[in-house]
Amino acid sequence: MGSTSAQNPEYNGSARVGRRDLIKRSAALGLISVPTMSFLSACASGGGGGNGDKAKEGKKTAKNPLAVNDTAQMEFVLFDGGFGKEYAEDAVKIYEKNFPEATVKFAATQKIQSTLQPRFNQGTPPDLIDNSGAEQMDMGVLVGKDQLADLTPLLDAPSYDDPSKKVRDTLRPGIVEMGQFDGEKVWILYYAYTVYGVWYSQKALDSLDEQYPETWDQMLAVCEKAKKKGMAGWTYAGKYPYYLPFSLYPMIGKVGGVEVLDAIDNLEPNAWKHPAVKACFEAYYELYKKGYVLKGTPGLDHIQSQTAWAQGKALFIPNGSWVENESANVIPKDFDLAVSAPTGIDSSDKMPFGTIWASGGEPFIVPAKAKNTAGGMEQLRIMLSEASSRNFTGKVKSLTAYNGGTDGITLTPGLKSGVAALDKAGQNVVNPRLQDWYVQLQKEKIGVSGLGEMMAGRLTPAEAIKKIQGFADEAAKDTSIKHYKHQ
Repeated sequence: MGSTSAQNPEYNGSARVGRRDLIKRSAALGLISVPTMSFLSACASGGGGGNGDKAKEGKKTAKNPLAVNDTAQMEFVLFDGGFGKEYAEDAVKIYEKNFPEATVKFAATQKIQSTLQPRFNQGTPPDLIDNSGAEQMDMGVLVGKDQLADLTPLLDAPSYDDPSKKVRDTLRPGIVEMGQFDGEKVWILYYAYTVYGVWYSQKALDSLDEQYPETWDQMLAVCEKAKKKGMAGWTYAGKYPYYLPFSLYPMIGKVGGVEVLDAIDNLEPNAWKHPAVKACFEAYYELYKKGYVLKGTPGLDHIQSQTAWAQGKALFIPNGSWVENESANVIPKDFDLAVSAPTGIDSSDKMPFGTIWASGGEPFIVPAKAKNTAGGMEQLRIMLSEASSRNFTGKVKSLTAYNGGTDGITLTPGLKSGVAALDKAGQNVVNPRLQDWYVQLQKEKIGVSGLGEMMAGRLTPAEAIKKIQGFADEAAKDTSIKHYKHQ
């Protein structure tokens, strides 16, 4: 998800693209008329035609540990979402400076799958891709069909800043493991480090003379108080209801324990019928039943819901830490943005208040059939330097996978609150894997057809659970997809 993850569908951003730039980008991205086919069937063919003109290996040196061919072209396609593209463009400039005889093709798009699927079919994918957004390519399928290069050479290379440290030794806990699906190989490098949870205005909460609620009874009381003052308790991306799990999944983990989330990820029979799932679904449904959800929310996309929330029409919104940058143009200066771990049910919950979902976001991949895989990995190595990390954090108000990069930066309210939430969580950080193991199941089925229908009042919690369990069972029995399990 990401993104800001895989979770920033159709973000328009503030980029202004001239006609000439648009033509150049279209050519770079291979935007040509091709027969339509699903990504699943495309990958099932093993990637189509071969790629016979791989860049020759360059000379391996202390400054070029990945042996990049210093005259070969490197192509980089970025998801143009909540983090924008400036941070990536800055990192590209460093690549160009280090390899002055090389050319770099850089393009940003929101249409990752429809743009790049034909290129995978033809065996001519770019060298580095930020695989995020509403059109994110299914990571499980990519891995299962051997479409990606193993990033172990990058992780074992000397870090950009300190040759005595490997790249893997400079990363935040869990980043390497997130990129693994089955065994030791690492297929994905999640560049952003995202804090998911319930986002709100501390100023608005103070105006109600309330603290952030730790139990569900307290949550309902706060929402009732907000309603009396003309403010809805909640809103969310109704058109993309897979945003709801950003607070719902860690709540399920808090109530029932991390083993419940693991069972769901593992597609175990009856995992969705666990009492913790039932309790949390019923809690969220109560928001709808009591009229605490902003009217019209099911018809809002992520930008519209975030705008309504920033305008004070709703108190809480489930989201990721990209929201501060993505909504910067609508969040008032005195908003005092804050994030909290999700509210639990009561003192009987298995895990303490503060249990939060935090993990890597913005999944970067190097296709196996790319012409210049070493160049794609080197671009990532540059991005994982302290300077590039600091540049990203300073510009987009989010942490990176690099374990540091905040020295000398004045933390914005949301980022400061996110860091505090991580400190409070301590070891109580959960990381559900459905969104990167089974993208279609998570987004279209669980999100849109299950949670979206329940929160719009068209399914009861019991009906939603039955429907979602059915979706999970179908996925578990589907022999056309590769299955993954927590080790």
